[in-house]
Amino acid sequence: MSDTFSYLLMAWLDPQLLALTALGTLAGIYVGAIPGLSVTMAVSILISFTFSWDINNALALMVGIYVGGVYGGSRTAILLNIPGSPAALTTAFDGYPLAQRGEAGRAIGLSTVMSVIGGFVGVAILAATAPMLSDLALRFAPRDYFLIALLGLLLVSTLSGKSLARGIFAVALGGVIGLVGMDPVTAQGRFTMGNMNLLGGIHYVVVMIGLFGVAEAFYQLHHLNTVPVKQKVDKIVPSFNMVAKYLPLSIRTSVIGVIVGALPGTGGDIASLFAYDHAKRTVKHPSRPFGEGAYEGLVAPETANNAAVGGAYVPMLTLGMPGDAVTAVIIGALVIHGLNPGPMLMVETPHIFWFTVGNLALANIFLLVFGLTGIKLFSKIVELPKAVLIPLILVLCVVGTYSINSNMTEVYWMLGFGILGYFLKVFGFQMGPIILGVILGPLLDETYRQAMSSVGDNIGEFLLALVVNPLSLVLTSVIVLVLLGNTPAKRLLLERLSRR
Repeated sequence: MSDTFSYLLMAWLDPQLLALTALGTLAGIYVGAIPGLSVTMAVSILISFTFSWDINNALALMVGIYVGGVYGGSRTAILLNIPGSPAALTTAFDGYPLAQRGEAGRAIGLSTVMSVIGGFVGVAILAATAPMLSDLALRFAPRDYFLIALLGLLLVSTLSGKSLARGIFAVALGGVIGLVGMDPVTAQGRFTMGNMNLLGGIHYVVVMIGLFGVAEAFYQLHHLNTVPVKQKVDKIVPSFNMVAKYLPLSIRTSVIGVIVGALPGTGGDIASLFAYDHAKRTVKHPSRPFGEGAYEGLVAPETANNAAVGGAYVPMLTLGMPGDAVTAVIIGALVIHGLNPGPMLMVETPHIFWFTVGNLALANIFLLVFGLTGIKLFSKIVELPKAVLIPLILVLCVVGTYSINSNMTEVYWMLGFGILGYFLKVFGFQMGPIILGVILGPLLDETYRQAMSSVGDNIGEFLLALVVNPLSLVLTSVIVLVLLGNTPAKRLLLERLSRR
């Protein structure tokens, strides 16, 4: 126990480690805030610089960038409706309407505090239940990932606004876009129309920047003469009563974030989608309607995506399996430094596990400090005249897209999706379901084919496995309940119960 305590304190008492964690968290916030500059890219670049460093120093810097980067995407999501990262996608749904109401400062302040709460919940669950959660994650078969992807697609009813039909069309369109490229099983071109440039697929961040950033800039051309909304930045730090009011929701969505984050291959983007749907289904009296500036719609995804960081470390540290793209890169860093990520890591080098736990907690403290600074300056962005703000958004979109792969073709794609998104917005379509389809479409396709291969392409055995396996049965039951909840059957059942 004393050794464990000393490992936890190592990250807190060494001045050099403190400085590296603080620097990484600060840099991560601003890397995450710039569309196209991903945390994965930043951590990948760091490996080459930290090759000769002590492993603790390298991990401290990477952890800081990871924690700061996941939060940083919320800044531009709230201010400009451009998610800085996929994990901040759902933050824009209610965060941007809050900025349009002049409450950008309060929205960023609340998102910061709730992100820190989610981060600490994730760290606490990582420290307390890592072996148990890793065992649960190991039990997930391809059919279970298929069910999770299918459950995610059912969120279309949550993200569709007033028209479910438009939402279904949008998520189907996103699924087709996500499947463009080389088939992972047959290596044949899929939806490429013979164009070699499409064999690599269309990066979902390119689609996201186009649909949210460029489309929003074009849409704002209709409101060039609108007077910018004066932002209220006098109350950045949320009151204790406000935090206490949303604390139960944040705890629930943090648990969702940890569980989803602990599933290898998932991450904060899927966790935030699940959390937003949970909030929309369970909060009976939101502060405002969801999608129009509900604080609950801001709290849920922000706590979930930061809690998912702790969850993503569970399979990485206990099984050697990446929870998301960033932890996949960190596994490479551990191998380069001579460590063996996997079941023996906690036996042979337990200090790495407990040092990471302490470092994650420290990074969340720095996140609170740095997240609550610079908000007044950030809030001034949305007060700029439209004639200045729109070109600024377009420049950020072009730079962010080009920085992904240094490829001008992707910039053209981004502009094309921006034009498409503009017309879709004009005709009342929501952008969220399209991104949902782009992210989950390939996962649904890949896991379904893996699940069918495991039963010899026998559809009967596949369907039987969904009800025989306990974990699959639970997920199937949840899907059935969600489907019933979106049909008239729910209304009829509630009417019968009310009569009794």
